[in-house]
Amino acid sequence: MASEQSEHDEQAGAPAQIEVPPFESIYAKYVDFVRFSARYFGITPAAMDDVVQEIFMVIHRKIGTLRQPGSLRSWIYGIVRRTATDYHRTQRTRHASDLVLSLYVETQQETQPTPLDLTEQSEAAELLKALLAEMDPRKREVLILVEGQGMTVPEISDGLEIPLDTVYTRLRAARIAFDAALRRRIAREKSKERW
Repeated sequence: MASEQSEHDEQAGAPAQIEVPPFESIYAKYVDFVRFSARYFGITPAAMDDVVQEIFMVIHRKIGTLRQPGSLRSWIYGIVRRTATDYHRTQRTRHASDLVLSLYVETQQETQPTPLDLTEQSEAAELLKALLAEMDPRKREVLILVEGQGMTVPEISDGLEIPLDTVYTRLRAARIAFDAALRRRIAREKSKERW
């Protein structure tokens, strides 16, 4: 009866059921594609292995939901894109504190810092954190990705899934806003000194 049904489906023009390949063969065939695509979405070499592992965990978990096995490559690309976006979203919340920490590390001297040095470094880190907190989150994000993480504008455009011109606009506005906030802070400090 089942063979009669499948013959009937084929005669009626119903598409033949395409079988999804086993996970192991998907991994072997697409691991390089996944790495390349993840790199395209701005995943750094340091995070690459973790992100690729997460992508293949998602593929393994969701392979049963694939409706068109013939479009496996584009389905995988969609998973890479969403996973990279999620990764960048979680990283953005950590970048401000990472930037402060990196500034602290960069300002360390080979000799033991004096209490005055430590105080100045702490004040500089707090100032940076306060200035960044005053900024619009979308502008702050782009500024931190460029200045703190060394990402290029095209990488940010891909990672945030926004147009290249939007990234340039946000970066320019962020730098202007940062400079203005710094000038305001300096002016406030000078006015305090006068009193």
